[in-house]
Amino acid sequence: VQLQASGGGLVQAGGSLRLSCTASGGTFSMYGMGWFRQTPGRGREFVAAISRSGASIAYADSMKGRFTISRDNAKNTVYLQMNSLKAEDTAVYYCAADRNGGYYVANQLATEYDYWGQGTLVTVSS
Repeated sequence: VQLQASGGGLVQAGGSLRLSCTASGGTFSMYGMGWFRQTPGRGREFVAAISRSGASIAYADSMKGRFTISRDNAKNTVYLQMNSLKAEDTAVYYCAADRNGGYYVANQLATEYDYWGQGTLVTVSS
């Protein structure tokens, strides 16, 4: 499975961005999907995850109410809508696919994911 993330960029604090991650080479609807982010100071951290069915969703506490993960299995794409962005959201954002995810499983551990995209940089200016 190849994952291609896009949608990053420069935005002012309080603004919004929508990240997309499109999968190819596999059966997208069979994979749980997640978003993680990484900075030099904080390392890789969980952002959000969605089960292969879309029925289960998980967010990191600091993203709840600001970020929304969704998926469109017909388009082989998972999205991350990010609102009310803060300077501390600045990071490289990665999408990942979990080939063993259950129908209702939205994994929060990076080690549970088998495939990773190349990352897209989000910079929030204060």
